[in-house]
Amino acid sequence: MSNAPDVSRPAVVTPARVVIALCLVAPFVAMLWVGSYAKVDPAFIGIPFFYWYQMLWVLISTALTMIAYKLWQRDQRARASQKGGADK
Repeated sequence: MSNAPDVSRPAVVTPARVVIALCLVAPFVAMLWVGSYAKVDPAFIGIPFFYWYQMLWVLISTALTMIAYKLWQRDQRARASQKGGADK
């Protein structure tokens, strides 16, 4: 037997995977929608909105990526336990 994945199986879409996708796509959408943050006001401690908004998304992106990773780990453990732990 080979260890190659079975490509004949369809992809499984679960609520956890939808949340993972949203967590990973949200920062891209927020940064690509430049019209929403291409302004100077409101300034935060003298920093124009354009700059502090982007820096805030660095922190938000980190948190969302961490959430997506933890959800992915949980999803993989659940799938492995359904198969009898063979893919651990």
